[in-house]
Amino acid sequence: MVAGPGARTPWTILWVNVVGCAVIGVFMVVVTEVRTAHPLVRPFFGTGVLGGFTTFSAYAVGIHDLLDTGEAGTGLVYLALTPLAALVAAEAAASATRRVLIRRQP
Repeated sequence: MVAGPGARTPWTILWVNVVGCAVIGVFMVVVTEVRTAHPLVRPFFGTGVLGGFTTFSAYAVGIHDLLDTGEAGTGLVYLALTPLAALVAAEAAASATRRVLIRRQP
């Protein structure tokens, strides 16, 4: 991400967040519907590891930088697109995981 004049849209941050949310979707299905996990696995891996992998704080800074450099239109698209894409990725990954893993169970 580049701050100041000529700031670029932080597309890499968007994709990191989308991938992280897809992994969260897979993880949640596995630990809540397919396998039994220790109660601390969800907060450790879901919030800790994947919370550290996703970069929603950088998302906020990216929006600020875009708005601050006069790229309001791009900033607003980025503002709306990131959470929408992240939610779609999490749901799509969870649905795909259910189809694959639940079908394999006897």
